[in-house]
Amino acid sequence: MRFLQATRTVRTQNLAALASLFSLLLLPALSAAQEFPAKPIRLIVPFPPGGPNDIIARVVGQRMSELTRQPIVIDNRGGQAGVLGTDAVAKAAPDGYTIGIVSASALVISPSMEKVAYDVAKDFAPVTLVVTVPEMLVVTSNVPANNMAELIALAKAQPGKLNFASAGVGGLPHLAGELFKQTAKIDIVHVPYRGAAPAINDLLGQQVQMTFLDLPVILPHIKAGTLRPIALGAPARAPTAPDVPTTAEVGMPGLLIENWYGMIAPGGTPPAIVARLNSIATAAMGDPAVKEKLADQGLTVVGDTPEHFRSFIGSETAKWAKVINDAGLATAK
Repeated sequence: MRFLQATRTVRTQNLAALASLFSLLLLPALSAAQEFPAKPIRLIVPFPPGGPNDIIARVVGQRMSELTRQPIVIDNRGGQAGVLGTDAVAKAAPDGYTIGIVSASALVISPSMEKVAYDVAKDFAPVTLVVTVPEMLVVTSNVPANNMAELIALAKAQPGKLNFASAGVGGLPHLAGELFKQTAKIDIVHVPYRGAAPAINDLLGQQVQMTFLDLPVILPHIKAGTLRPIALGAPARAPTAPDVPTTAEVGMPGLLIENWYGMIAPGGTPPAIVARLNSIATAAMGDPAVKEKLADQGLTVVGDTPEHFRSFIGSETAKWAKVINDAGLATAK
């Protein structure tokens, strides 16, 4: 009996020692997270200045800087539909001092279409989903269709005759058009452009007939009456375009198309630092002035947990990978 008691005593002492050792090892990480950030943070934007991604980063980054009393330095790294700048985040030191606000195209679409230099599941630590922005289907003023039913009927009556513009091969507007083709079972021809601006120019010149684009980009043309709205690919109507029905309202609930931008850190960033970044970012996004500035751009502020954002990336990947495969757009990897 004394032997058993002695054994238990030794075991208890060993467990206590291990617990103490674990606490000592954990203290530096917890201390670092509490003190973070202690120097400026570089925020990579994988697109040139002036676009929606850049606007989002500057508005949110400014408030994060105010909250942390540390500079948030915007680093624009445009190229390859956001892939190059996103790869720069993947290759940065995993210490929380380099982060990025990146788009769906770089995290979901490009990796599903072609070989990229990073592995989304391994090379990034999701921080938070920042904003969503719905895609709107519009047609030119000379297209004899005022609603979704009339547009689908027109496309079916003239297979291969109608064109849809996009801001480039593999971007969300391109895949939105492909999903529209698959959902409505119609034959329309893709015409890619080098960005939204030239696509809109040819729409206004009536050289192409329709497009899906971010709501803020085409809203001025809708208000001017030069482009006719058909449906919004969002769960609810947009406050900036309350008269435009959603795709679900016009009988196409599967045509849910929203662009989105999320904050990521390099893979291997300590969970405590990721949690701290999430806390700072969501606090910034919860600021009424930040919400108002982004709402003026037609953006909906989200803010979620790293775990939920990782799950969201997975579900979006599965959704768009199917569209890509069904359309035969994937290249050999």
